[in-house]
Amino acid sequence: MSDKDLVQGAKPFAKIGVIGAGSWGTALASLCAQNGHETLLWSRNIQVADAVNETRENMVYLPGVSLPASLKAVTDLAGMAGCEALLFVAPAQSARSILTLLADALNHAAIPVALCCKGVERGTLKLMNEVLEEVWPEALGAVLSGPSFARDVAKGLPTAVTLACPHRELQGRWLASLQSASFRPYASSDIIGAELGGAVKNVLAIACGIVEGRGLGESAKAALMARGFVEFQRLGLAMGASPGTLAGLSGLGDLILTCSSRQSRNMSLGFEIGQGKTAQEILNQRNSVSEGAASAVAVIELAARQGVEMPICQGVADIVEKGAGVDVIINALMQRPLRSE
Repeated sequence: MSDKDLVQGAKPFAKIGVIGAGSWGTALASLCAQNGHETLLWSRNIQVADAVNETRENMVYLPGVSLPASLKAVTDLAGMAGCEALLFVAPAQSARSILTLLADALNHAAIPVALCCKGVERGTLKLMNEVLEEVWPEALGAVLSGPSFARDVAKGLPTAVTLACPHRELQGRWLASLQSASFRPYASSDIIGAELGGAVKNVLAIACGIVEGRGLGESAKAALMARGFVEFQRLGLAMGASPGTLAGLSGLGDLILTCSSRQSRNMSLGFEIGQGKTAQEILNQRNSVSEGAASAVAVIELAARQGVEMPICQGVADIVEKGAGVDVIINALMQRPLRSE
């Protein structure tokens, strides 16, 4: 069935809640409101919510972007009652606690929840959909992922993403709700592949940023992206992801975007590390989350559980978590035993 067939006759969600008022959550809320849906944006920060409601701007996370007049920000999760669907955009390492509170606030209703956060939970090594299934089994999970910078989406620049959902009817409703003249979601049923793409590319983007910050050249960055994609494929295939998903928007597409621009929080983190700062110094100065830094160790541990080798991601984890020297890690990667591609 084509995406067009999925959308034909599909009823868009009339009221959508967006959980998380960072840059990406704000951009998605703006998209939903512009598409004509009643849209609520939840923020744990009262100042951010007040600014959205009073000035039509999220001055902390998405400054300079005018938001639709119909968009309403709230600070109480119970205010999401009555929403027909939710976009969950809180940071991955906070997902379990916020989803638990949200499920309780909505009486564990069987509501569609599209997970838009990208990462692997530290400790449990679970993907976000697995976390959702644990704390809110009644929810109907989906994953929204792909090459998409928040500012591009908020400004109405052309963007295409993957919407992975095992429920065919809900696939159509999500596509009908999110599609616009500038935002094109493609349907998939491969939640594992879509989730892994978002988690692993953030770690690899830190590595690409380090290469750029260190001035190692475009050839080195291209090689790192290609070999990083091999690492991602190994893990994805070991976990049952579809090769098509791994090579699609939420896999290779997101990898290319995030590893190519310092607009990416993860690449910019790597760039500053490459210029001599420590990861902790940089993170302490930021009000936004660099998911790759939080997920790097979890990705490595997940790979080990699957018997998969990921030397580039391991190097990033050692730099971010252990303070390993950049030059030491680069030399170790270059001196690995030669092998066939």
